Amino acid sequence: MRKIILTAAAVLVAMPAFASELMIGQELGKSLDEVKATLSEMGYDVRKGEMEDGLIEVYFVKDNMKGEVYVDGSTGKIARFSEK
Repeated sequence: MRKIILTAAAVLVAMPAFASELMIGQELGKSLDEVKATLSEMGYDVRKGEMEDGLIEVYFVKDNMKGEVYVDGSTGKIARFSEK
């Protein structure tokens, strides 16, 4: 049992910490430029961004992991995000 717990802990430590950095409801900005700047300040390499259906959609890379975040343009808060 102890080996299982230690192995699980090692895996969690080795994984990128996107989830702890990005959270639903977290404010990133109300414009595409603000969202890009905020993500860049957080250490994300912003690859592409666009407005779509009232959401600011930004694709990013960090620690060799790709992801995308959708920010509500009216509130500036994260509506959803995913990691790949």
